[in-house]
Amino acid sequence: MKLNDIRAQYLEYMRTQDHVIVPSGRIIPDNDPTTLFTGSGMQPMIPYLLGDDHPEGSRIADSQKCFRAEDIEEVGDNRHTTFFEMLGNWSFGDYGKKEQITWMFDFLVRKVGIDPKNLYITCYIGDEKNDLSQDTEAADLWKGLFASVDVDADAVEIGTEAQGYARGIAEGERIFYYDGAKNWWSRAGKPDHMPVGEPGGPDSEMFYDFGTPHDESYGAHCHPNCDCGRFMEIGNNVFMEYLKKSDGTFGPLPRKNIDFGGGLERIAAAAQGTPDIYKVDAFSGVIVRLEKLSGKSYDDADHTFAFRVIVDHVRGSIFMLSDGILPSNKEQGYILRRLLRRAMFYGTQLGLDEDVLVQLTPEIIAAYEDAYPILVETRDMIIREMKTEEEKFHKTLVRGTRELHKMIERDGELTGEDAFVLFTTYGFPLEMTLEVVEKRGIVVDRDAYESEFARHRDLSRTASAGKFKGGLADHSAQTTALHTCTHLMLAGLRKELGDHVHQAGSNITEQRTRFDFTHGEKVERDVLDRVEAYVNDAIADGMVVEMLQMDKQVAKDEGVEGSFWEKYPDTVNVYTMTGKDDVVYSQELCGGPHVSDATEIVGTFRITSEKSSSAGVRRIKASLE
Repeated sequence: MKLNDIRAQYLEYMRTQDHVIVPSGRIIPDNDPTTLFTGSGMQPMIPYLLGDDHPEGSRIADSQKCFRAEDIEEVGDNRHTTFFEMLGNWSFGDYGKKEQITWMFDFLVRKVGIDPKNLYITCYIGDEKNDLSQDTEAADLWKGLFASVDVDADAVEIGTEAQGYARGIAEGERIFYYDGAKNWWSRAGKPDHMPVGEPGGPDSEMFYDFGTPHDESYGAHCHPNCDCGRFMEIGNNVFMEYLKKSDGTFGPLPRKNIDFGGGLERIAAAAQGTPDIYKVDAFSGVIVRLEKLSGKSYDDADHTFAFRVIVDHVRGSIFMLSDGILPSNKEQGYILRRLLRRAMFYGTQLGLDEDVLVQLTPEIIAAYEDAYPILVETRDMIIREMKTEEEKFHKTLVRGTRELHKMIERDGELTGEDAFVLFTTYGFPLEMTLEVVEKRGIVVDRDAYESEFARHRDLSRTASAGKFKGGLADHSAQTTALHTCTHLMLAGLRKELGDHVHQAGSNITEQRTRFDFTHGEKVERDVLDRVEAYVNDAIADGMVVEMLQMDKQVAKDEGVEGSFWEKYPDTVNVYTMTGKDDVVYSQELCGGPHVSDATEIVGTFRITSEKSSSAGVRRIKASLE
């Protein structure tokens, strides 16, 4: 079964189980400034897993676009990608373990056609210290399902990864109990790491056995959580059943949830019987195109790594661009630029000096356009940005190569620190540096480079932690008040500047709101003063906030303000802020927290700065004083 068919079959299957299918959110997370990208299918669902009511009900399913920047350096093996799709279904206090496990077995075996003899399962072993039971319920459900297709499914205890490598698996063993490091889910990790009030629970992961030989460099024996390549995790069922109590013990979660995440590419690899994700059908067109352009073969071991990096990075870049991320030197734009330049560099390794990005783009769009029409709508912009980046990259090659040779001529060597300076100052990737110096017999101290890179990364993380401290993810009173004021400010800006003004991004902390909006010119101080007054007048008028769930198209037709309409489900939350005499100060769709009325907003709203953010976008900072 092809990748697009699996996605369609899954969504249709969950629809027959009374789930509402919602569209994928963007790669940029909404109302969560603590992370640059949506890195999992459940990330957009966190508010509902924590207790909020989803506007579409208690049974939801989707295929979510995800991106993990931390996997950039891992790309090149047979299973890692930066961009991926996560199939997901959720029960918010509705169905439970029995339905979930039965549906997943039915879908994988009977719909996708996976041979159950190649399907292996892991479950939670329990935690005596925390009085958390072994998940025998899940194991027994799986065992019964395997028996229904005449497959032996003995359940055995493994414990830790190390114990798995020491023990291995025996004939007939199919269900394996692991500890909390592997089969327990919470946002904080295993049970001992969970703070008071945090929900969590056991999970049950599904692995496909490709039957490839075990690589003993990973451990003496193979087991489902081995990284040698024989087993690949294709999905995880999370049973959110527990709550960490104030005394440190665990009690039942008042509203139990189900959270399933299945890697679409990995399920396709299992369905198509290939342990190499890049041989899944969705990649075939672009790989064939790259083979024709380069005259090289993907199956040639000398070139496979470069093929994988190029294909992954171009695909990830296309989806990032289609979601409004543009190349830059900071945040998401920095990651995008890094992807594009790595792809272009590995293109040079295949003998391709020009337009490698642009020439591969049509193949990738063709593979995904039915599921994601936005790719077609933004095709011209994507190609334009790629052409611009390729022109900049060739300038980088010239400038970086010149500086590299200067360093060598000056010192007779190239240190790890030098290589890092070439990367951070000149945008010259380490791979390019190594390619140049190796031809001259010079060895770069990679440990020193990695040390500098780690120090730089830690500083960046520290800066990010300070930058986003008190961000919207914490839902504190002050942050919530500023979020509400930001809605009022947008309404004031639209009143003063015109209906072309829309939100282009925001980051809200306890100290200030930072708000980007579409407008091509500097906003003069007298206009900002009037916008300030608009917000403060609404507060003084004792405005109240009401939330109404509306059909998305109806809301749009009625002129409700909103950005990124495509990421919202068919039913949306519309927040209306009304003062005395029914004066409507703001009406906007949103998924974040708001105050209930003006009494919860303490202080006077002040706009402290206004400047350009990017082409056609302005940025305002404001606070409550």
